[in-house]
Amino acid sequence: MARPPRFALSQLLDAAVELAAEHGPSGVTMSAVAAAVGAPSGSLYHRFAGRTALLAEVWLRTVEGFQEGYFEALESSDDPRAGGRAASRHVVAWSRAHPQEAALLLYGAHEFGRDDWSDDHLRRADEGNMQVRAAVAALAGALGVHGRLALERVSLAIIDLPLSLVRRHLRAGEPLPPHAEDLAEECTDALLAAG
Repeated sequence: MARPPRFALSQLLDAAVELAAEHGPSGVTMSAVAAAVGAPSGSLYHRFAGRTALLAEVWLRTVEGFQEGYFEALESSDDPRAGGRAASRHVVAWSRAHPQEAALLLYGAHEFGRDDWSDDHLRRADEGNMQVRAAVAALAGALGVHGRLALERVSLAIIDLPLSLVRRHLRAGEPLPPHAEDLAEECTDALLAAG
């Protein structure tokens, strides 16, 4: 009977998140993660085919965790503007609650080695991206606006705007101010109303 793994997958990925938040994607190496949890380097190769697989998993777990709550917020109301406001608030609130993961997401998937990801990792990433595009289109339709400009406005309102607020503070090494959720929601609502 095989011995259960001594280090949980979540423990290894949590260590990778911490390394990425502190040192960027280049700081996430098999040996650095192993050292962070006190595991022999070889034990990581039982979980990940190599550094590329580790980078893909840490990126995808972070994005998928964020997106789960984001889509729930977006669909939290029958009023599309209220759903858009909730999604915008979620971006800020999630980033406040998960500062290391938010710092990781300041990078892009390509900085986490997307060009070399396995087909399965690429499929997961593409499915998430398609779900975001579908949610933006659905919100635009529910608001009764159509066309490329409408999609740009909705994307700006519920994705780019709250992310830019978070990004500015995280890159400056500052905590998010207490009013950040309210400000993001107010700006999102103004953009959605103008559409």
